[in-house]
Amino acid sequence: MINIKLKRNAKKIDKFLINFINNQKKSLLVAPMKYGVISGGKKIRSTIIFDMGRLFKIKEKKLIHICAAVECIHSYSLIHDDLPCMDNDSYRRGKPSTHKKYGEATAVLAGNSLLTLAFEIISDKKNSLNAKQKNEIIQLLSNFSGHTGIAGGQELDLKFENKRKKINQIIDMQRKKTGKLFNFCLQSTVIIAKKNKKEKNFFGKLGEEIGLLFQLADDILDVKGSKKLVGKPIKKDKKKGKSTLIHLLGYKNAINYAYKLQKKILLKLKKHGKNANELQNTIKFILERSF
Repeated sequence: MINIKLKRNAKKIDKFLINFINNQKKSLLVAPMKYGVISGGKKIRSTIIFDMGRLFKIKEKKLIHICAAVECIHSYSLIHDDLPCMDNDSYRRGKPSTHKKYGEATAVLAGNSLLTLAFEIISDKKNSLNAKQKNEIIQLLSNFSGHTGIAGGQELDLKFENKRKKINQIIDMQRKKTGKLFNFCLQSTVIIAKKNKKEKNFFGKLGEEIGLLFQLADDILDVKGSKKLVGKPIKKDKKKGKSTLIHLLGYKNAINYAYKLQKKILLKLKKHGKNANELQNTIKFILERSF
């Protein structure tokens, strides 16, 4: 059931992105941009935004621009992470990485273009949000995409290779690299729902916990998953000397940590009752996909 929901949501976002890009002026970067963002990937972040929409009873058409922007940011970060100067990965989402398909220089430019496209999508006049909401969401996404978020987390990830780090250092790195974009998914929806600062902070922090859970699930898949399931080679973290919670705590302890974190997240959503059912199911899937 959850897989059907993910596929349905992914098709909606892909359709939106194809139409948005096709309505712009053409360039040589359109093909690698589409290759990086549209084909493949479960688009879990978009599903979480839609799930949050159900929690606050927001129609999907008010959320679609935010979903598309999130996928552009996520895909830009993956294109850059895969580059030889970073993680040097040849496969992503079951196909050659963007730099393997189009070359390194084109991959860098396509990633940069997806980064800026995200902000074009949010500020688009067809986005029905008011100017104040757009500005707040753009500022949030800017903070979480740059040196205090995804980019800063990737830098720490590279610097931590082959070094023994404390648990709080690894969690801080993973909150930036993965958690901040999940923070955005939840917090941007709260902005659209016109909730107060307390609600924004609550869901923002909850988003970072979901992101940490997602990263743990990814790390577990790297150890015990299959190339077909993951869509890229496995057992890379150990070879590269990555600092992960599995490396620090051991496999069984890391799994226990993940289940405790999942339980903590689900308990925090309990007060929202059945409105949070879809979000709870997605959170359960995040960890279950590892086994």
